[in-house]
Amino acid sequence: MKKKLKTLRAALKRFTITGNKKIFHYKVGKNHLLSKKNKKRKRHLSAKVIINEYINKAQINKLLPYI
Repeated sequence: MKKKLKTLRAALKRFTITGNKKIFHYKVGKNHLLSKKNKKRKRHLSAKVIINEYINKAQINKLLPYI
């Protein structure tokens, strides 16, 4: 009997998965050293980004096997 694959909990916290299996993540770089970044840059860092499923599909499936 094979062992069940575990979901990587860190990946589950970082990614948002919609009902259509689209995967989103937030951009990096908005935690510290914000005083030198202008408003436009900080606003764009707040946006969600769709992960390109064709490139990263295999990697995401390894991290989140049952999602």
